[in-house]
Amino acid sequence: MDTWKTAIETIHRCLDAGIREFVICAGARNATLIEVLARAESAGKVRLWRHFEERSAGFFALGRTMKTAKPCAVVTTSGTAAAELLPAIIEAHYQSRPLVAITADRPEAFRQSGAPQAIVQPGIFSYYAHRNKIEDWDGKGPLHLNPELGEDFAPGDENFADSTPAEFEPAKDRLDVAALARWLRDDLYRGLVVMIGSLDPEEHEEVFHFCNELGAPVVAEATSGLREALQALAIHDDDRVLRANPPGKVLRLGGVPSGRFWRDLEDLPEVSVWSICRNGLPGLARASEVTRGPLNRVIPALGPIEAAEDALDLLHHSSARAARIDELLERFPDSEPALVRTISNYACLGRGLFLGNSLPIREWNSFAQWARPMRNIRANRGANGIDGQISTWLGWTADDSETWALVGDLTALYDLAAPFVLGQMNQSGLVLAVLQNHGGGIFKNLPRLASMSPRAAECMSNPHQAELSGLATLWGMAHLQVRRADDLDAFDPDGKVTLLEVVPDPEQTAQFWKEWATIKH
Repeated sequence: MDTWKTAIETIHRCLDAGIREFVICAGARNATLIEVLARAESAGKVRLWRHFEERSAGFFALGRTMKTAKPCAVVTTSGTAAAELLPAIIEAHYQSRPLVAITADRPEAFRQSGAPQAIVQPGIFSYYAHRNKIEDWDGKGPLHLNPELGEDFAPGDENFADSTPAEFEPAKDRLDVAALARWLRDDLYRGLVVMIGSLDPEEHEEVFHFCNELGAPVVAEATSGLREALQALAIHDDDRVLRANPPGKVLRLGGVPSGRFWRDLEDLPEVSVWSICRNGLPGLARASEVTRGPLNRVIPALGPIEAAEDALDLLHHSSARAARIDELLERFPDSEPALVRTISNYACLGRGLFLGNSLPIREWNSFAQWARPMRNIRANRGANGIDGQISTWLGWTADDSETWALVGDLTALYDLAAPFVLGQMNQSGLVLAVLQNHGGGIFKNLPRLASMSPRAAECMSNPHQAELSGLATLWGMAHLQVRRADDLDAFDPDGKVTLLEVVPDPEQTAQFWKEWATIKH
């Protein structure tokens, strides 16, 4: 087997497909690929990143695809190293991101032999990744390449000086919006609500103008980048308002919403739902309609928009609910929701924000500041997992400065290897804010927890005694513990990365949620 030739062909095929960014997780099996990539980098054809842990590397690469809208490949050695990429591949599949796995493999004869670092790698990512010819890849989801490499290491003379990498261009969806246009015009008396999930930056303008022309009540997630810009149409405390007053029709734009009402739609078949999204997946198990495509292509294809307005009068008491929420935040300033509001007043001055799943994203949607528009916000909402959150943030922000991330404590502990890449990226003004509840805080609000046995409840919430100052020391970050708003007076975002350990007052938090439950809708 000519290992050098195989490696050269693999990388040239990547360049021909427009893949120009690679995250390397080194091992003996992929050493030849690394040598080829190092030469391609010297020739200015590719960009390389280093990581030692494949799972974090996969999510870092996912973050790069979010930032550039172009492919990023992770290069691993053989064996279980390849398997570590599965979580990131799954997330990329549901986000329709061009994440590429290049898993160096031992020759086919070693499979199922029990030989070291020889597992069955072809098809390891199942239907989550394209694994046929790279030339047939549409660029709208993950790709898996599995080059078989021998033991020989005899580099040739290739230096990539004459190579011309192609420009990446994903295949375009064929749009048929006639039925969607009719649905938007029909039965408006039943009430239409627009729910906006994650959007890519190029979709913001079209969605903003569409919503204003439509005039229907809106639930805009922070990750839409339009939460503050569309606040005149926003339903405050939307989950409970919509649960009490379900609309006849729901139009979902972008990613799947994080709120509870979206899940409630599973049991509300009388509510007609239509989704417009990049991955073409409805986000519901029950019957609904979906149009696949980027919003900046689908919306213009609809033509003139007929105003739907607020047929159910859902916005009538919205300002009163917002005032009531503000009152609670002022009365319990050290509660978790109030500290999220405080953090948002600082983060909105930065250049971007990454939100961890579950608790942080839901509390940000409900309680973050409304005065300053924040358009550059990301999250991993594909599979809704907490895996790889910090790594994705670092990949997304690697060339930027002054961006923030807000995650939970278990999420931070889940991704301890993520900051390995800090020395290779711009660290100026980066802030990692962690909600320190010493366990899974989101589970404490689950109604089912009250009926579980103490041991089962303990297993659900995973209490721990980890001190996050140790994480900051491990990776050379500044550390500041925040228990009340005044603690942020000592915050200095200049220089190295800052870890803000946000420790809410448990009594104030419990009282906040108790009184929150009494707000009328």
